[in-house]
Amino acid sequence: MPPLRFDVLDVFTDRPYSGNPLAVVHGANDLTTAQMQAIAAEFALSETAFPLPPTVAGADYRLRIFTPLRELPYAGHPSVGAAWLLARDGLIGPGDVVQECGAGLLRVRVDAVGALVDGGPPTVGPDLDGVELAAAVGLKPEDVDPDVPAGVAGAGVSFAFLPVRPDAVARAELDAAAVIAATPGLTGLAVVAFDREAWKAHLRMFGPAVGVPEDPATGSAAVALGVFLAARGLLGAEGQSGFLVEQGIEMGRPSELGVLVQSESGRAVGTSVRGSVVAVSRGELVALPG
Repeated sequence: MPPLRFDVLDVFTDRPYSGNPLAVVHGANDLTTAQMQAIAAEFALSETAFPLPPTVAGADYRLRIFTPLRELPYAGHPSVGAAWLLARDGLIGPGDVVQECGAGLLRVRVDAVGALVDGGPPTVGPDLDGVELAAAVGLKPEDVDPDVPAGVAGAGVSFAFLPVRPDAVARAELDAAAVIAATPGLTGLAVVAFDREAWKAHLRMFGPAVGVPEDPATGSAAVALGVFLAARGLLGAEGQSGFLVEQGIEMGRPSELGVLVQSESGRAVGTSVRGSVVAVSRGELVALPG
């Protein structure tokens, strides 16, 4: 095979060398799943994306998304970054397009500086023991928000959410084995403080089970947080609510994610996340995994 072109982008930021880095590999139609997974492990970023021709009617393109350890049905920063890049290169148009991915057909709205992508179907899981989750990231029982029970929610992929006091987010420290044990079958653990007056969340996402010890910006966790907050009665019961997520500060890669949640009868029925994108580098894969 000839060399494959790739781009590296920073997503959920308007400045290079902040936000969440993303590798986008082009022309991967003939690669196997194992080869894509090996390339993602080589880049060793939170995610590597492979845009492909669509396989179903109504989609403008297909996107496969890999962490260093596994393929994901949906992720926010690859969806935002890849759509912006495809539009920049003239492969799709600006405005509304449809992305095919493991979570189904999702609307993406692309403009000159970034994109907005819908989340997958909202789901609400069980309540969890906040004290146990806090211990997995080195926090004490008194750090747990007493007013918001911990629990599971998703919008494409599911996360455990641990609401904590505002000063506790920065003090969280990953114990990978403990987080994996406390969040079986989930993408990761999101430690979050939500300011109900400023409509802003400070979030950290630990995903050791998928090969991401900590993520600088997690669009899938941001839309899942919207589902979680709606279920906890912290967003409007009807209509659209919006809030900002700040992430990556502790990693030196500050990120900002804009979340919209559509609610009916106190439950989220739709979500979307928006972010800006900047290009950082481009190159070629001159050798491919066997």
